[in-house]
Amino acid sequence: MSHDHAADVDKHVRAYMMVFASLMVLTVVTVAVSYLHLPIVPAIGLALLIATIKGSLVACYFMHLISERKLIYAVLILTVFFFFLVLLIPTISESNSLAV
Repeated sequence: MSHDHAADVDKHVRAYMMVFASLMVLTVVTVAVSYLHLPIVPAIGLALLIATIKGSLVACYFMHLISERKLIYAVLILTVFFFFLVLLIPTISESNSLAV
């Protein structure tokens, strides 16, 4: 029993160390990209991409969301629905004002 527990702990420690190493590498990549002197739009896009990857790693492993797939997909679908609803409201409003 204790051998199984030790192996389980080792597996979790290994996963956390890999996430830590990945976050460090992505931090170095973020700093390196800042020295490329890219135009502002691609620089912001690349910075947001790297930040999204880092945030996903933190949420999945340190907040233990990696095993909550159903909940995450439900929230994602609901978010996309409301995003398009919010985009649709000004479109409908603008089309009504043009028709008058």
